[in-house]
Amino acid sequence: MKARLRLLPEFLGVLAFGFVLYFAMLSLQGALGPNGLLFSFETWLERAPDSAFYRFFWLVGDTTEPTFYASLLGGIGLLAFAFLAHLLYQANSRLRGIPICYGTGLWPWIFTASIIGLGLSVVLFGGLLEGGWVPTFVPFVSVPAAVVFVYGAGWKNALTGGILGALVTFPIAYLVIQYVLTPLGLPGVIGAVTGMWLGAIVVLELCRYLPWMSRDAAPPEGGEIPETREGTDLPEPPPPVDPNRRGWFGRRVLADFSEAQFYGNEWASAGLLLGTLLSWVLNPLHPALGTGLLPAVILSQVLTAAVGVLLYYERWRDLGWYPTFVPLVSVAPAMALAFGGTMQSILLGAVLGAILAPPVAQFVIDRLPDHWHLLIGNTLSMALSSLVVFLILRYLLGFEVPPPS
Repeated sequence: MKARLRLLPEFLGVLAFGFVLYFAMLSLQGALGPNGLLFSFETWLERAPDSAFYRFFWLVGDTTEPTFYASLLGGIGLLAFAFLAHLLYQANSRLRGIPICYGTGLWPWIFTASIIGLGLSVVLFGGLLEGGWVPTFVPFVSVPAAVVFVYGAGWKNALTGGILGALVTFPIAYLVIQYVLTPLGLPGVIGAVTGMWLGAIVVLELCRYLPWMSRDAAPPEGGEIPETREGTDLPEPPPPVDPNRRGWFGRRVLADFSEAQFYGNEWASAGLLLGTLLSWVLNPLHPALGTGLLPAVILSQVLTAAVGVLLYYERWRDLGWYPTFVPLVSVAPAMALAFGGTMQSILLGAVLGAILAPPVAQFVIDRLPDHWHLLIGNTLSMALSSLVVFLILRYLLGFEVPPPS
């Protein structure tokens, strides 16, 4: 309790920042309008099936889909700043922030495997965009990276993870969304993350029987970090950023914005947010799937991350890592979008998600086999928590789902 009280000023500061940004964006949004300096999401979706340029733009934007941004400039910012974070980590710079990819040194291979999976997904399944949005982004934040973390660096692991990730995860996600969730009126995020956790189980089990996949040379587990290390030729991983230091709380909340991509770094998160905000300034109907609800989405994410990190601070301190990011990329933004960005949906989605999703994820993680990646626990929690909170808001509290525009 004393530790949480000590964090209270930083907690209140983060909340204040979130609300100030939210109301500032609301006041500006009407004046900005769809000014045409950047194409709208509707135009993007319309042209992506047939235009190679827009299909490539879709691929870049897909790197931000886990945070519900779907922003071209956000994707550029995320990847550019993630590369910067990796360079700072390699240089052992004091400016590196929380070490990217948990201090494993695996960022180049995580990026390579993930972009292979995403590229295949967009090429093979991008034609389905003619019928509306589809979850082509799913491989970028799931199986390819998990295979690299479990089996280590190298082209065979990156290619295996990338190819299998695209071929397995997208079909699962697409079918669940198309034939289960949409008819029932449930949030699509449940299907997207189901493609991740179920696809990860399928691929990681399959990898055990592929003759070229071996864990004999797999990296040893990395002490107090939740992933694995690239190899013994790397320097010792940096010590975890001390949760007792002033400023840790705000940095941790910021880093949670890029946890879904396995980056967990302030620089990467800053690039993601700055690029997305710039795209919103250029056209408010470009990001957040063209809903105009980016202010509500970001506020819900700031609130749920802040509440989660404060609530589970002792777990962060004792374990070195805790999945407080889970509701930031599932429950909170999904509820804000599902119920039209009302303040009630923002607040309740954020708080209920922060309370429920992290411990559910950790409960599953603690029971996973050694050859399964903790992604499975995180994404299963995203699916279950999003379903439970949606049902509470929709049917217990009577929140209305606005008709499609």
